[in-house]
Order: sequence, then structure tokens, then C-alpha cells
Amino acid sequence: MASLSKNRKAAEAKFDATKAYNLAEAAGVVKSITMTKFDASVDIAVRLGVDPKKSNQMVRGTVSLPHGTGRAVRVLVLCTPDKEAEAKAAGADHVGLQEYIDKIKNGWTDVDVIITTPSVMGQVGALGKILGPRGLMPNPKTGTVTMDVGKAVTEKKAGNIDFKVDKAGIVHASIGRVSFDASKLAENASELIQSLIKLKPSAAKGTYIKSISMSSTMSPGVTVEPRSVN
Repeated sequence: MASLSKNRKAAEAKFDATKAYNLAEAAGVVKSITMTKFDASVDIAVRLGVDPKKSNQMVRGTVSLPHGTGRAVRVLVLCTPDKEAEAKAAGADHVGLQEYIDKIKNGWTDVDVIITTPSVMGQVGALGKILGPRGLMPNPKTGTVTMDVGKAVTEKKAGNIDFKVDKAGIVHASIGRVSFDASKLAENASELIQSLIKLKPSAAKGTYIKSISMSSTMSPGVTVEPRSVN
């Protein structure tokens, strides 16, 4: 068994790993046990009582975090010339079509979000094998295939995040940075969890929110009491 680092031991000594905290308490604990020299990301993992293998139990959507994610979001808009000015005015980092399709085919994916319009999805769809595994494929369900590209860019820049349950039934998402106040981290986490609750599939039976854990980059996970967020 690998030995724990000095920082890891110090972090684990600062909280009770057997206790379930409410969101605000958990956020405070995560801040106190983070010892990185950079502004670490704070993440949440929510285990859902669903079977992702069944299409009627897939949980996927978007949510606008009230305090953003604390990180710069690089946005590429793939569109026809008539939409380029709108995308640029909204703050898109890259705007165009064929030149970026060619760059992606050659391995370039240096962006966080790709937004496109329905009219060019035929061309963008051919990039599925490259964009899909990286979570960059535009999708109407996440608001990234739309005619209102300006609004989509503004929302993504402001902290609108996509989430999707993985094969293990867990939703992972970044809810801010360690530099955020604990109250802001708790509010961001609550917004995400409430969105998950609203998306509960009718086919899902039994306990829906099974467990919640909050952590930062390289910190131990802090357990959140599910009943405190319902």
C-alpha cells in the first residue's frame, strides 16, 4: 500500500472522514484541507440511483452556476458567415467554419466548448470521433446547437456548465475554485443538485441521490449528507 504524503496526512487530520456534512460545511472543509500552491478547482461527484445503460434513465443537461466556475472558458463557434459577427460580439474566442473543421481534423482541440448552428451540424457531425471522446461534440440538449449563438456564448462564458451521468451512475462537475467563499461554493453546488433533482427520470426507482462527495484538486473527498440538499 502506498504511504500517504505529509500534506495528505495533514489534510485528513483536519476533518472527520466518517461524518456527512451539509453543503456549506463541506465547502468550508474542502477549503481548509486544500494545500496546493495554485487556485485549485472544487469538484462535486453525485452518485445517482439510475441505470445509465437504459436510455430512459439517462441524466444530462446544463446549469448556470450563480457564481460561475472561476475559470476562463474558451469557446469556438462553428457557423456560417452571417452568424460570425454575433458570435464575436458575444465574446467567442474562435469563430469560423471550414478552417476550424480542418484544424480539428488535424488534431487541434484547444477549446472548452464548441457551439454551432443546426445548418452546419452535418459538417460538424463528421468530427464526432475526435470531439466525442473529449466531451466537445455540440448537442441541442446542452444548448450548444442553436441559432441563438450569441446567447449560447454569453451563457458558457458566464459559467453555464454541461453535465452527464457516467457509466457508473455518477455526475462529476466543477463548481468553482478554492478561492471562492464557502457560501458561493455551496450555492453553486446546490444549483447543480437541484437541477439533477428536476431531471430525475420517471423510470428511476428507489433512492435517487445516493451519495455526494466534494473535493478539490488533490484533496481527500468530503462526504455531503444527501438529505441536506433535498
